[in-house]
This record gives sequence, C-alpha cells and structure tokens, in this order.
Amino acid sequence: MYPYLPAIGPFHLPFHLLNLTFGPWQAGTFGLLLWLAAVAATIVLYKNFARNGVDADAINVAALVVVAGVIGAKAWHELQNVRELQYALRAIGAPGWQRPMQVAVGFLGWFRDGFAWFGGMLAAIAVLMIQGHGTRFKGPGWKSIVDPGPVLGARLGAVRMLDLAAPATALGYGVGRIGCLLAGDGDYGINTTLPWGVHMAKNALVPPIPANALVQPTPIYELLFSIAVFWLLWKLGERARPVGWLTGVYLALSGAGRFLVEFVRINPKLYFHHTLSNAQVAAAASAIVGLIAMAAAQKTRVPWTPKPAAEPGN
Repeated sequence: MYPYLPAIGPFHLPFHLLNLTFGPWQAGTFGLLLWLAAVAATIVLYKNFARNGVDADAINVAALVVVAGVIGAKAWHELQNVRELQYALRAIGAPGWQRPMQVAVGFLGWFRDGFAWFGGMLAAIAVLMIQGHGTRFKGPGWKSIVDPGPVLGARLGAVRMLDLAAPATALGYGVGRIGCLLAGDGDYGINTTLPWGVHMAKNALVPPIPANALVQPTPIYELLFSIAVFWLLWKLGERARPVGWLTGVYLALSGAGRFLVEFVRINPKLYFHHTLSNAQVAAAASAIVGLIAMAAAQKTRVPWTPKPAAEPGN
C-alpha cells in the first residue's frame, strides 16, 4: 500500500504511522479504513434493525455483505482489463505451486490493490436480498401487509432488507473513500489551485502530473455527500414508506453524486466522444434505476410503518 498523504495545504500529516507490517504482509490505511467503514455501517444497520423490529443479526448481515462486496469490487476492477488480469495471475503463479507461501503472498499483494465500487455494490445487493428472503420481519409494518404469502413475502423481505441497509451503505461508502485517498491510489481529482487542494505521495499508484501538483480531494467530497445522504435516508426512514422506495432514493442520490464528482476526477473519459468515464456511465445507470424503483414503489404502495417507540412503563 501507499499509506500516507504527505501534505494537506501547508501541513504534513504522519499517516504513515497508520501503516502496519507483519512479515511480508503490509496492512495500510486502506484496509484500516475499510474496517472502520464496515464498523460504522454495522452500527447503523443494527440501529435500523432495532427501530424497525427486525429479527436479524446485523453483524452477520454486514459481515457477509463486506466479504461479497470486496470480492465483487475486485472482480469488477480486474475484468475491466482482462489482459492485465491474465498477466497478474501468471506473475502470481510464477514461483510454482512447489512454493505455496510465495504464491499466497503474491496473491495477497495483488488482491489488496484495485477495487471498483459498483462491482461491490452489485454483489452487496445480491447478498442483502438473499438474506432478506429468510429474515423474520416483525412489527406493525409487516402486519399491515395482508397475508402476502410465502413467495410474495420473501420478495418483499428481500427488497425491505435493501431499504434497511441503505443508510448504512451510504455512510460506509463515504468512510471507505477516505481509505482510497490515504492509500494514494487514483481516486483523487484534477489539478487545482483551491486552498483545500492536497499533495499526493510521490510513490502513489497513480502520481499526479507534475508530481508536486495540488489536486482536488474528491474522496473528501464523496465523504461529505455520503454523510448528507445517510442523514436524509435515516430521517426518511422514520416515517411510513412504500417498500423499495428508500432503496430507489439511495440509488438515485448516490448515482447522481458519483456522476457529478467524476467531472473533476482523473478517471479516463472513455464513452460518448470521451466525455464520460466508465464510473459515470455506471453512476447514470444507478440513478436511472433508482428513479424507476421510486416510481414503482409509489405505484404499488406496499406499506411499511416503522416500529413504534415503546410505551411508558413497558
């Protein structure tokens, strides 16, 4: 990893102190912030389960989502360039299977770098929906659905799980983005003269041009936007909403935010006459799907009322 950011404006910050080394394995700030993002998301999910009367273990749900999300994000990133993936796999296996430790260390070194958010989001959505099928939802919200039956009930549960996870996902994404910034990968923005511009490490995965240029801290923009989306979703979840509507709000807002921030990111513009990046196209699709989900939820209007507060003396 490249775990430090040498300067923010006139200040030099010792982020390298967060670097942990265990023999050949180096745990950097990206991994630490990924862990912190998972913890923050789990706390929010637990609180949301509690206020909605959901009989599910938030820790187990979050753990499975994190594992699936990491694998999905890595797969999305690598499949964008299959030739580089083939080269990396050949390099990993070069020591030969007679040296399994060297192969394992090479694999871990390869796996710790290069992730794409949308691959992680798709994998997380799939895992959340699978878990929602088997979750026991309680409280007046579920009882207000008149005998949905086992098939419809399972489908509603899958979508309802996405609604409950939306605020946690928004906050976790924002925290995780700071790990990208501290790791020194290519998630930062274009050169800038703004007073909050940052210097990237000289040994960053994708160094700016010139190396000492100030760049826009786009992950910080995403963190601030994600906190706002989290707060909005949390407040919206306090009142009765159709099943699937909150999921649509999250997809629409997160997609719009990512689409806009990409204009000042260094990601290569590949589509529509080199005006939009790969992430922007995916973000636009996310926003469109979110709007469709909101409209569909409003049309069907399957109600869901949050669990009421306990009466005094109970």
